[in-house]
Amino acid sequence: MKVLVINPGSTSTKVAIYENERCIFLETYEHSPEELAKCETLMDQEPLRRNCILSALEKAGFKIEDFDAIAARGGILPPLESGTYVVDERMVNYLKHESPVKHVSNLACVIAYELANGKVPVYTTDPVSVDEMVPEARFSGIPEIERKSLSHALNIKIVCRKVATELSKALEELNAVVAHLGGGISIAAVEKGKIIDVNNANDEGPFSPERTGELPVGDVVRMCFSGKYTKDELKKKFVGRGGLVAYLGTNDLRKALEMAKKDRNALLVVKAMAYQIAKEIGGMCAVLKGKVDAIILTGGMAHSNEFVEMIKEHVYKFAPIFVLPGEFEMEALALGTLRVMKGEEKAKIWGGPNG
Repeated sequence: MKVLVINPGSTSTKVAIYENERCIFLETYEHSPEELAKCETLMDQEPLRRNCILSALEKAGFKIEDFDAIAARGGILPPLESGTYVVDERMVNYLKHESPVKHVSNLACVIAYELANGKVPVYTTDPVSVDEMVPEARFSGIPEIERKSLSHALNIKIVCRKVATELSKALEELNAVVAHLGGGISIAAVEKGKIIDVNNANDEGPFSPERTGELPVGDVVRMCFSGKYTKDELKKKFVGRGGLVAYLGTNDLRKALEMAKKDRNALLVVKAMAYQIAKEIGGMCAVLKGKVDAIILTGGMAHSNEFVEMIKEHVYKFAPIFVLPGEFEMEALALGTLRVMKGEEKAKIWGGPNG
């Protein structure tokens, strides 16, 4: 079985071809800021991204008709169950016109559906808006504000599958705390395979390379009414120019660690980020009542042994630690689609925004 996998990122478009569980082709197209600036809206990037995918297929010697299915990264949909979903016209229209967050992931299903043109089925697995949170986790302290489940669900789920296999367990038997450490950070409590609590990677949890994470709310209110910033400037300050960028002028952990060798303040900033990550991991261990089979560190920052050790020294007594650096999104999308095609899992049908 051949599966085409499509995954647009903020400055790149990834294309992969899987033959059963084996990746036989992988290409990443980088997009310059100047190239993206020509697109007035997010959906205006569609032709640019689609042409990259067609170029990749030409390079690999494939046509759309050669595939048994297309697997596309999931966009910002309303809260839904974990699993693999059929991408249909209703979902595409929502992502194009109604999604509340204009996120680059919204492009994937739209492009895949149009490329398929009814010739091959299109699926998406574990979108960002997977919501399995327990009722207690939704309370914020203000009735008007409910905590939301927006996380790196796709990567969280696949690393849980990998570790469950290593522990000779089924996913549904695994209790784990997963820390996805990238430009944004998601730290999830996974109980019996379900993400029962997780920080919103945009505005909760530890600070990250370019996001502030949680902030003292009183000071945020004062900033909002100081007259110094517009709403958009503040949003950018919190997401995009926060975290390591705000303290050290870089969103690259490798550069921050190099700075830390010569600058005690830079070292303190990096240690503070590891400290906050460890504190959040500890909190999620409490959510699981201490019944934790594994702590899993994944995402780009997990490539740094030095940074991983900073986290480990705080949490090593809680549970065995597994380090799976990088992200496995392409594999997760392909395997989710293959499970459906092989009859191991039933594809879900999205019921619409109120379904």
